[in-house]
Amino acid sequence: MSEFEIVRDPLWDNVRLDPAAVAVLDTPPVQRLRYIRQLGHAFLVYPGATHSRFEHAIGAYHLTRQALAILRDRGELAGLGEADEQAVRLAALLHDIGHYPFSHGLEEAGFPHHESLGVAKLVRGDLGRVLESIGGPDLPGRIGRLIQGASESPLQGLISGTLDLDKIDYLSRDARACGVPYGTLDVDRLLAAITLIEEDGRRRVGVLEKGVSALESMLFAKYQMYRNVYWHHAVRSATCMFKRAVRIAARAAALDLATLAEATDGSLTERLLANDPSGLGRAVYERRLFKRAIDLPASDVPDTVAAWVSDDPDRLERAEDSLAAAVGMKPGQLLIDFPARTSMLAVDLPLRTRTGTVERLTDEGRAGQLGLPRIADELYRSARRLRVFVADPVTIDPARVFELLSRG
Repeated sequence: MSEFEIVRDPLWDNVRLDPAAVAVLDTPPVQRLRYIRQLGHAFLVYPGATHSRFEHAIGAYHLTRQALAILRDRGELAGLGEADEQAVRLAALLHDIGHYPFSHGLEEAGFPHHESLGVAKLVRGDLGRVLESIGGPDLPGRIGRLIQGASESPLQGLISGTLDLDKIDYLSRDARACGVPYGTLDVDRLLAAITLIEEDGRRRVGVLEKGVSALESMLFAKYQMYRNVYWHHAVRSATCMFKRAVRIAARAAALDLATLAEATDGSLTERLLANDPSGLGRAVYERRLFKRAIDLPASDVPDTVAAWVSDDPDRLERAEDSLAAAVGMKPGQLLIDFPARTSMLAVDLPLRTRTGTVERLTDEGRAGQLGLPRIADELYRSARRLRVFVADPVTIDPARVFELLSRG
């Protein structure tokens, strides 16, 4: 392999790539990420949100290298070898290789989650061969377990957890690309506060007490980004229209899972425009988005509204078409959106206090230290909204929607 290389990143400036990372980057599954936008249809609202998952992968890798260097300098990686560190670095680089085009919309539409697709790619083709040449036949499995959050490695929390490096990169990168101040993080403080803590006979990624304020700021930034960017009404309208367009195209055999798993934003758009029975794909492409007939915060939604609204796309589609018929609209002209992210402000990691004792930060917070989780439910309910999007203006009684969505 060649010597390390330097790439210029607009967020982190110079990023040093070790030879293994360079070899992995030059494989087709990773290069594909250049052509998948990080934020799906958010660019229809925030024109700068055209950054790719390739950039994000490099950023997550960079932050992982920095965190490992800090842990190593403090002598906290004792007992872990270069192979362990390498697996974590490459997991950060590869964590999104299974991602569909246009962010998480297709997972919401009922297609398999991207983590499982990504893990399957680790053992196939050029990428599988490169990984085996780097670390032997066990390396793809080790990386896959880290990506799926199932590894026994003490470093698992760097890839998946409250303080994972993926989160630090995407919040920072997304905020800059969208031109909003909400995702600003104290990255240096967060990285310096990451530590390995012995708990219940195992070492786990935790946080030093000096980093609690920076952690709290990160959680609040996440809430702000969901409220103002990820769940912006026009972004969600485009996402709902796109999901329905793809589901209809799939039923018409114009699209299948294999195609979606390998597609890019561009190739899927071209495929959808060429065979778009619903017309919704072209409407999104031309930014003719459905408007809001109802837009209510979750705090105004009765608790009787069922969980299937967020996690059963088949049942939701039937409810949409039932409501559309009731107000004189055709199937596909009315869409219901009530996205869920119960882990938005979740906290679960050990804390090492200034006196050296170990406590656990959870959703209950910590008296005098971490107060945000104590109001997390209210923040989540203010960010989450129930919306009904329609092709043409129509008046809909919210009570009618609540009754429909509360059925078993």
